[in-house]
Amino acid sequence: MKAKLNQLFKDKLFLVMLVLGLLTIVAAAGVVTIQRGRLPGEENPYIQMEDPGSLLAEETRGASGTQVAGNANATEQEPAGTIAPSEQQEETPERETRAFAFAEEAGSGSEEEPAAPAGTGIEAATPLTLDFSDFSRMMWPIRGNILLNYSMDSTIYFPTLAQYQCNPAVIIQGEVSDPVAAPANARVTAVGANEEIGNYVTMELGNGYVATCGQLKEIQAVENEYLEAGQILGYVAEPTKYYSIEGSNVYFELRRDGETVDPLDYFE
Repeated sequence: MKAKLNQLFKDKLFLVMLVLGLLTIVAAAGVVTIQRGRLPGEENPYIQMEDPGSLLAEETRGASGTQVAGNANATEQEPAGTIAPSEQQEETPERETRAFAFAEEAGSGSEEEPAAPAGTGIEAATPLTLDFSDFSRMMWPIRGNILLNYSMDSTIYFPTLAQYQCNPAVIIQGEVSDPVAAPANARVTAVGANEEIGNYVTMELGNGYVATCGQLKEIQAVENEYLEAGQILGYVAEPTKYYSIEGSNVYFELRRDGETVDPLDYFE
């Protein structure tokens, strides 16, 4: 009985070894067939991976669109049928938004007119609100000593004329070529000259107030032009023969409803 069992075990072991051997032979034959037995023109069932380094370099170059190293005049040979990066670009929403915003800005800017410089005539005049009153205060047209005070109730002495007479204005000392400013917001009503006060500018301040600056040169203002307080009217000129002893000055007269008033009551 024991001998039969041993014989049966040996037979089964032989069969197992035989089956394993056959399987090994079949597997080896399959590998050889796959690697060597592929027919001409048959596609390779396995994916061919490119070098990761070359893929990274191509992606980096495509993203930047600029080749950093190398001769700036050199051109890279592209394979036939390759589309240039500029042709591959598509309009993104962000680029379309920027283009639309730029178009709107350009369109709105074309409707704006450039600001006209001062002293270019009535066409360039910008209307201002003229609301001078008894409680308003003016800038000094020029900073200087008072050479002759306003005096209409009594006479004062004029050195150049060597006589006493009334004075409807204040005579303010100034150096030749010093700038003379508009005392308040005003509209130029006259630019002229006469023998006594030389070149002058007359300005409407509003509510019946009218100011006149004389003894000027290089006048910057023109008739019907609106001036802001402090804007340059002109410059101090050499004195006329009526004020040769007093020296260079600015003649400043202020009228209210046609009657002269003392400018010192309205200066700041």
